[in-house]
Amino acid sequence: MPTGTETALGGPAPAEADTTLVVVTGLSGGGRSTVARALENVGFYVVDNLPQALMLDMAELAFKAGGAARRTAMVLDVRSRAFSTDLAGAIRELRERGFQPRVVFVDADDEVLIRRFESVRRSHPLQGDGRLADGIAVERALLEEARDQADVIIDTSHLNVNQLRRRVEELFGGEDSRRLRITVLSFGFKYGLPPDADFVMDARFLPNPYWVPELREHTGREEAVSAYVLGQEGAEAFVAGYADLVNATTGGFEREGKRYLTVAVGCTGGKHRSVAIAEELAARLRQSGIAANAQHRDLGRE
Repeated sequence: MPTGTETALGGPAPAEADTTLVVVTGLSGGGRSTVARALENVGFYVVDNLPQALMLDMAELAFKAGGAARRTAMVLDVRSRAFSTDLAGAIRELRERGFQPRVVFVDADDEVLIRRFESVRRSHPLQGDGRLADGIAVERALLEEARDQADVIIDTSHLNVNQLRRRVEELFGGEDSRRLRITVLSFGFKYGLPPDADFVMDARFLPNPYWVPELREHTGREEAVSAYVLGQEGAEAFVAGYADLVNATTGGFEREGKRYLTVAVGCTGGKHRSVAIAEELAARLRQSGIAANAQHRDLGRE
């Protein structure tokens, strides 16, 4: 009788292969932390400084948990070797159990690594009483086998942080995960500014539907209020101007690694003007190919 991890022919079940595992290792100072953050940006659950002996246990936990955990990255460094030095054996065991890990090895020239350590005034974890170069040489020898079996080797000698991040996202993210996502958030100034706002728009220059008796109890999500707000003098230029501004900046934000942008639109209470403007702006951004949605922080608060 085959187990849950084997088929009737004795091979690994295909289900484990559906779990995307990335193993990140490499030279200290090579950029493992940047790689880990980039993987988080594209939806991986990242476990840092995982002992090699626990890699199979972590993979099986990820498989059983399902959901977001099905994309898991395990980051190993020299500290992991306190528990086991057999990275090759750990990778082989994962594959025998049906998983298909991809091993990423980050490397850099010795001179570059030395400059990086000196710039942050840190010693190498393996240099002991010797020089930085001695620690790097010891680590290279220890990781030689891991480098040989890596699926992806990234030499970061001539990459800055943003270039390395983009390289990782190209490898593991897919186009959609690298896109900037914009939330157009309506709010009421009397309740305070949204602390996470990247842009703040003030719609209080427009006439307030609150003072129109037949509109007072309605919201900016309703057609009558929306038509009233957007039909006011200056409203069209206001929305169009901010749509152009956001469109002009999205490419730069994406290149700098920003994945979420909040454009806050405020009016007095967050019920009429800001809601109508937020809905309209989000719709225009979507029409231009940007992933945008409208949310309303203070709607219903009055």
